[in-house]
Amino acid sequence: MASTEGLVPITRAFLASYYDKYPFPPLSDDVSRLSSDMSSLIQLLAQQSSPSQGETCLIDEANQPPPHKIDENMWKNREQMEEILFLLQPSRWPVQLREPSTSEDSQLSSILRNLKDNFDNALTALISFQTKNSERVFSTVMTYMPQDFRGTLIRQQKERSERNKQAEVDALVSSGGSIRDTYALLWKQQMERRRQLAQLGSATGVYKTLVKYLVGVPQVLLDFIRQINDDDGPMEEQRERYGPPLYSLTKMGMAIRVFLTLLWERYDTFKLNRDQINILSEAAIAYTSEFERFVTFISDVFANSPFFISADTAGILGSRENEEYKEIIVQAGRTYEVSLMVESENSYIAWDFSLMQGKISMDIGFSVEYISASGEKTLILPYRRYEADQGNFSTLLAGNYKLVWDNSYSTFFKKTLRYKVDCIPPVVEPVEDEGGLQS
Repeated sequence: MASTEGLVPITRAFLASYYDKYPFPPLSDDVSRLSSDMSSLIQLLAQQSSPSQGETCLIDEANQPPPHKIDENMWKNREQMEEILFLLQPSRWPVQLREPSTSEDSQLSSILRNLKDNFDNALTALISFQTKNSERVFSTVMTYMPQDFRGTLIRQQKERSERNKQAEVDALVSSGGSIRDTYALLWKQQMERRRQLAQLGSATGVYKTLVKYLVGVPQVLLDFIRQINDDDGPMEEQRERYGPPLYSLTKMGMAIRVFLTLLWERYDTFKLNRDQINILSEAAIAYTSEFERFVTFISDVFANSPFFISADTAGILGSRENEEYKEIIVQAGRTYEVSLMVESENSYIAWDFSLMQGKISMDIGFSVEYISASGEKTLILPYRRYEADQGNFSTLLAGNYKLVWDNSYSTFFKKTLRYKVDCIPPVVEPVEDEGGLQS
């Protein structure tokens, strides 16, 4: 079991500094240009005959902004690739393409066969990324879990849950569920996993008894899995940095799917000219190549990103005004106190101190207490004597916390104390509404 001593969950400030090392090279200008060309072709097809109800829903969806979440966009792109590959199956082509009689039909048939390989490769890369990232997250979390029967219990629970979810998907497909139905279920399952993680982190719901049973699960790990997926949590930095190029690709993939859907239904009365065929080909190649490039890039970013950082690092990044250490003298027979007014629960209070030593080795008493609004004191960290110490804890309540250095037991010796104290705000700020986003 890896130690979590002195660690806190990653913060948005930390991720900002980490992502500075990984700037994403902009998408090719072809993405914007060809996406616009595809939109024009969709409008042209819609003018040939009034879209059906299903086609209208697809067009409306294509015109909506993508969701502001990395993982949801990954699933959206995976769904579109599956739909496009379904449309690219020769059995789904219009008869004129299956049995071409013109040079344009022959050209388009040849291009479609080649494009299928592009989408197959992009889909394979995406599935590999999702699988490896999920395994990495779970494996990392498990290194901080007790390495005995308790960790085994968590693994067994995960395997059983995954089997049940796969059985749900298999049953849906067997009953004739569409690709869209399948991905709606997959995303629902993803949200259920997220809800369960939040419950595990908060020790609520079905996990309330389990967490009490699993004594030894680090609190910092529970804090991490509770907070990491919140809409305004540290992942918002990821969404703002890397979301826009992915969202552009989501829109482009959707446009290709809508175009092919409309084209197949109108192929009897509308034939693509060579320029329009080239637009489709270039758009599909740009989309799949740029998507594979994005997945390769984001895989490297995720693979090197930590889950936890030291409380000192969090304090340095989140509160520069508290950066410097202070030095004071605690006179013999006296105490020295630092009071912190904590505005939110789940904040982190961190400290680092040491005594300046002379010829005689010295120590000093140290304790932490919480003082309620009524003045009642609750001991948070029991009194103990140290030469130096570094630590942190997550606050359960907002209010006044007091760090006390006690030299009252010393009759003759004053102590020179060098210390630093930080109050680190919670990773997740409360939000007033659902919309109010970093995979």
